Amino acid sequence: MEVTDIGNKEEGKVWHRKPTQGKSVLASLVRTAQQGKVVRFLHVTFDTTGDCFLAGDHHGNIYLFDISRNRFRLVQKTGQACTALAFNLRRTTEFLVALADYTIRCFDKDTKQLVSWMRGHEGAVSSISVHSSGRYAITTSSDTAQLWDLDTFQRKRKLNIKQSVGIQKVFFLPLSNTILSCFSDDSIFAWECDTLFCKYQLPVPDSGPRISYKAFAVTRDGKNLASGGRSNLLHLWCLESRQLVRVIQMPSQVRTIRQLEFLPDSFDGGASQTVGVLSQDGVMRFINIHTCKLLFHIGSHDEAITTMTVSPSGRHIVAVMDNGSINIYNVQNLTQELNKPPPAQVAVVSGGEDVQDLTHLKMKVRSELVQRPKKSSGRQPQVKILRPPAVSSAEDKENELPAGLNKKRLVALLKAFGEYPAKYRMFVWRSLLCLPENHAAYSSLTDKGLHSAFLTLHEKYPIKSQKLQRALQRVLSALAHWAAIFGEVEYLPLVAFPFVKLFQNNAMLCFEVVATVIVNWCQHWFEYFPNPPLNILSMVENVVAHHDKELLQHLVDCGITSQLYVWPLLETLFSEVLTRDEWLKLFDNIFSNHPSFLLMACAAYVICCREPLLHCSQKQDFEYFFHHRNNLDVGAMIKEAYRFMSSTPADLHPSTMLSDFTPLTSGQYPVFNKYPEFIVEYQSRERERIRLQEMEYLRERQQMSALRADFVRRRAEEEAFYAQQELLQKAEEQRRHILEQEEEKLTQQRAKLAAMKRELKVKELQLLDATRRRFLKHQQELRAAQIEKLDQEISRKMDLREKETATAVQDLEIRQMELEAQRKRLEQLLLKEQQRVGRKAEEEVRIKMREAEENLTEMLHGAETNMQALEEPLADACRLDLESDWQREVVERLQRVDAEQERSRGGLEELQRQTQEEEQRLISTLREEAQRKMDEGGAQIQTHTEGQTLMGIHSAYDAPGFPHRPACSKQTGANMVCLNSTSPPESTSTAFSFCRGRTQLDNGERELLKEIRELRQKLAARAKESSSASSQSICTPTSP
Repeated sequence: MEVTDIGNKEEGKVWHRKPTQGKSVLASLVRTAQQGKVVRFLHVTFDTTGDCFLAGDHHGNIYLFDISRNRFRLVQKTGQACTALAFNLRRTTEFLVALADYTIRCFDKDTKQLVSWMRGHEGAVSSISVHSSGRYAITTSSDTAQLWDLDTFQRKRKLNIKQSVGIQKVFFLPLSNTILSCFSDDSIFAWECDTLFCKYQLPVPDSGPRISYKAFAVTRDGKNLASGGRSNLLHLWCLESRQLVRVIQMPSQVRTIRQLEFLPDSFDGGASQTVGVLSQDGVMRFINIHTCKLLFHIGSHDEAITTMTVSPSGRHIVAVMDNGSINIYNVQNLTQELNKPPPAQVAVVSGGEDVQDLTHLKMKVRSELVQRPKKSSGRQPQVKILRPPAVSSAEDKENELPAGLNKKRLVALLKAFGEYPAKYRMFVWRSLLCLPENHAAYSSLTDKGLHSAFLTLHEKYPIKSQKLQRALQRVLSALAHWAAIFGEVEYLPLVAFPFVKLFQNNAMLCFEVVATVIVNWCQHWFEYFPNPPLNILSMVENVVAHHDKELLQHLVDCGITSQLYVWPLLETLFSEVLTRDEWLKLFDNIFSNHPSFLLMACAAYVICCREPLLHCSQKQDFEYFFHHRNNLDVGAMIKEAYRFMSSTPADLHPSTMLSDFTPLTSGQYPVFNKYPEFIVEYQSRERERIRLQEMEYLRERQQMSALRADFVRRRAEEEAFYAQQELLQKAEEQRRHILEQEEEKLTQQRAKLAAMKRELKVKELQLLDATRRRFLKHQQELRAAQIEKLDQEISRKMDLREKETATAVQDLEIRQMELEAQRKRLEQLLLKEQQRVGRKAEEEVRIKMREAEENLTEMLHGAETNMQALEEPLADACRLDLESDWQREVVERLQRVDAEQERSRGGLEELQRQTQEEEQRLISTLREEAQRKMDEGGAQIQTHTEGQTLMGIHSAYDAPGFPHRPACSKQTGANMVCLNSTSPPESTSTAFSFCRGRTQLDNGERELLKEIRELRQKLAARAKESSSASSQSICTPTSP
């Protein structure tokens, strides 16, 4: 057994060495990933032809294996493990795959594209069943089954069940519109697909152990159902009668049935008789359901099978093994019990000996009668088969065919119905032609490969189907290897093509049919090679001349020879002028008669078409007529051929020139040498010489082509080089031009940028200048506002000071007036008191005048001396006190003004110092003036008058608006009051001189205040002029 490791290859061969004849396992397929790890295959499924199958592995890769072409390829990578596959859709290139994520996807195997994506299941999909039309599909999981429309990929119906009852399988019945649903409680229901109407329910067996159905299989005709489960019992149901017809007990080794598959047979008409049972031990046992005979088995305990599938044609079985590999089995090599023709079921009852008289032939076809007895008390119904008695005679033995058929009976059946049943035609042909089925001999021919004469067959005979093209090439190559002449015959493809189309699935049978036709019905065809067989054409022309001389004369008159009206029919075997059914009907009669019947059929065709042929006169019309289909009754033509066979004279009959039917020999094919070998050899040698010359010519031509290609390549390279250089130069010039333009643009941009910079600089300077101007104007306005505010403050303070001074002066004047009034009153009182005291004193003086005249003189002299001594310090003290008080008051007020000016105008310190110096000079001047005025008013004042004056001054200084002055000594005042003045006129003059000095002092003070005001106004004007000059110097713009 050859093991093929797919590995990571995406395509390749299924087997590298062709399986030997008789070997049951064609190939074993495994897939190993990295580090030698085996990737398990999970599911497989066949297409409708049975030549290709899909296989999905655990990694989600889907492979397509073509057994007929010995190729495989990777068609899809899903990335997930598949749980079910289906490959029999209406669109043959599409397939369905159920994945582990509970989705169903449809892919195209040719384009590898995703066609659709179907969702709806909540569990893993265990099976996919497709309707026989390919339009609908049913997907089944453990909890639900869903019906899908594959044209729109939409869900049509959904089957929901109770949680206690699970779904085992839901599938379509073949060749019907019925859906079969099987549940875990062993109930089986049948539903109408379109309406989902429940058609019937199969009765659940009420006796015996419960089987718990797990596996189901239906025959191809949809009439029988096999089911099995957790038991070794197999139930067979008849779906037409809806009854359990048979219970088959499997061997004791079988405890559980895991899978069931019916094995199709070529002659069972869809009612399969062989079922495969896969049990828990991994062995697949195939049994006959009627005889309960074990036919064969596959698998073993060491190589257990997990799942398998059977091709629709029944030729191959693909099994997934327990180790993850795939085994491909050839059913024909497993058993010989299959594909055997059924026993003779036709009995002919004839009333006379003349078999040619079809009107008196009476036939009854009797088949096996099957009687089903009534159901007994047991659970296993029994079936009894009644067979007709076997009849044998010497005549039948002479007409016995290899497959057990009788040729005489077949011919009688053919004459009765005009053709064989289409269902059994291939089998009848194989029996009539006695095909030996030499597998080894045919393999030796095919092993030689394709013949050189047919390598370019597709150019001369293009066929749309590649499979048919390859089959035709293989058959023609085998014929050419069998006999050398067939490699030279040009019309051989026309002869073989109809048979290749019929037997395209079995190349060996096709080869043997064509070889048999050539050996028997193409006798003497190759004696005049490479010319047409003139002897055979003459035979047909003689038959036509015997039966229709008028038609032959017309053909001769028109210059039409037998090569034009007979040879086109023979070289194509009527395939150009007949339809498929007509051709099959004709060859049913050709294979059932003598080889000369083919020539009679040609003559019959020409004569049956006499009417249109008599109307033809041009050669082109005749050529067209015999190369195209015409309105012809094939049945009438065959009857005419039979008439010619029976009525043609022996000397003209082709049977005298042709040998009887001779089948191919068994084991090895016979030697075919009925042709001019020297011509064939000469042509072969010529062909070989021509082939060698062609090879030499092709070699030289190839060399010349290589040299020419090299020359062209070099010239192209040189031209490309020069073109590239030219392009490079142009590109360089263009780039230089572009660089110059860019430099010019850059220069212009730089100039523009410089101009823009200058403009921006000018604008910036203008903006700065405007900002500076606005700032200076703002500062000037602030300074002007501050100066104005200071001037207003100075003016306000000066006005306030003037008001205070005026108020003080007024108070002084009032106080002076009061003092003056008080002084006058006191003077009056003093005058009165003096008068009284004077009178009293005069009296006393008079009394004591004399006594104290001397003492008085001394006392007066001493008093005057003391008086002068006291008067000078007192005047100095009063003057100093007045000056100090006045100076202190003036300094304090000036300091307050200066402090305010320093806080408001820091830049005017120099002016303030000048103002202070002027004030100091003013103070000194005031002091000098006061000293001068005090010196001028320094007359002698009496003591009491001086005391009164000092008290008035003290009271004046105590008035509001004047600073506090310390009081003079009371003792001094007292002394001054106690002084007696003996000369009142002298006191009056002293008082008047003091008042006059005081008035002058006030006038001088007013003048000083006026001068101070004028000086301050001058200082303010000078400050304004200096500030305006500085602001004008700041506002003057500077040139950039």
